[in-house]
Amino acid sequence: MSLADQLPPLSHEGVHEARRRIADRVVRTPVVRSEELERVAAHGARLWLKAENLQRGGSFKMRGALLAVERLRAVGSPGVVAQSTGNHAIAVAMAAAEHRLPAVLVLPTDAAPTKVRRIRETGAEVLQAGTTLAERIAVVGDVRATRGYDEIDPYQNPDVVAGQGTATADLLHQVEAVGGHLDAVVVPVGGGSAIAGACLATAGRGIDVYGAEPTAVPALTAALRAGGPVTVDAGPTIADGLRPDRVGQLPYDLAHRAVAGVFTLDEDAIADALRLVLVHARLLVEPAAATAVAGALRLAAEGRARDIGVLVSGGNAEPSLVASLLDGRATT
Repeated sequence: MSLADQLPPLSHEGVHEARRRIADRVVRTPVVRSEELERVAAHGARLWLKAENLQRGGSFKMRGALLAVERLRAVGSPGVVAQSTGNHAIAVAMAAAEHRLPAVLVLPTDAAPTKVRRIRETGAEVLQAGTTLAERIAVVGDVRATRGYDEIDPYQNPDVVAGQGTATADLLHQVEAVGGHLDAVVVPVGGGSAIAGACLATAGRGIDVYGAEPTAVPALTAALRAGGPVTVDAGPTIADGLRPDRVGQLPYDLAHRAVAGVFTLDEDAIADALRLVLVHARLLVEPAAATAVAGALRLAAEGRARDIGVLVSGGNAEPSLVASLLDGRATT
C-alpha cells in the first residue's frame, strides 16, 4: 500500500478519527471563559477560548505534525522537511525528534528568534530563506532533491489539515460537555489549515465558521474574491504566524463554500486583543492567536452570534514584542 493510499479521509469523520489517534499525545487544553473579557464583548456575547497556547510546542500545530510524522515514519521515511513562519516548524521538529527522524525546517530570514531557538533545541536543522512563501518553498524543493527527505507541507498535507481540525473538534466537545452550544467559531488564517480543519469539524452542526487575518496579509479574503488562491502583497504585521502570502489550494477547496466570512483586522485591533486576553483571561498568546480574538470581538459587535468559540492558536510570543505592546508602543 502506498503512502497516498493510507492518507486520512478529509471529512467530518476523518477529523474525529484523527482526534482519537492523537488523544493521548496532545494536551487536552482548557476552554477558558472570562467575565471581564465578555464584558468587553458587545451584545452579551460569550467567548469560549480554546487555549492551544498551552499545547505541546506552544500551538495547535502539534496536532497535525504528530499525525504526519507518524505516518511517514511508518513507511520508512529517511527524514522530513517543512517550511513555516514558525509554529508548524516547531511542531514538526518536535514530532520528528520523538521518532528519531532527521528534520530540516525552512523559515523566513526574519523569523521570530524565540521560534528559531525552540526548533534548534530539538536538534533539528534550521535554514532561513527570504521573507516570502515562494522563497521557502524553493529551499524545501532543494532539500527534497538533495537529501531525499519527505515534505510535510503546512497547508497541503491531509494529515496536517485533519490534525488541525481536531482542535476545533475538541472545542466543540468541551463546550457541549458543560451544556453549551456554539453559534460560531473564529479561527486565525495563515495558509488555511486551521479554517479548513474547522470547517470539517463543524460540518452538519449548524455552526458558522469565520476566519480572521491581518489586514496586511489578506490572503483568504483575496482568494475568496478571486475564486481561488492568489499571492497577495504582504505588508508588515505583528501576527508573524499569519504571514503566508497565499492560502493553500487544499484548504481553499475545503473551506471556500463552507466559511461564513472572513474578518480582516488592523494592527491596533490585534494588539488590543492581545492585551485584553492577557489582562482579563490571564492567557499569554501570540499575535496570531490574538487576531482570532479580535475577529470574535468584531463578530460579537455585529450581533450575529452569542456563543462564539475562538481557536487561541498559540503562545510562542516574542517577549520583546509583548513588552512593547503592553507598553503601548508601535505595533509594527
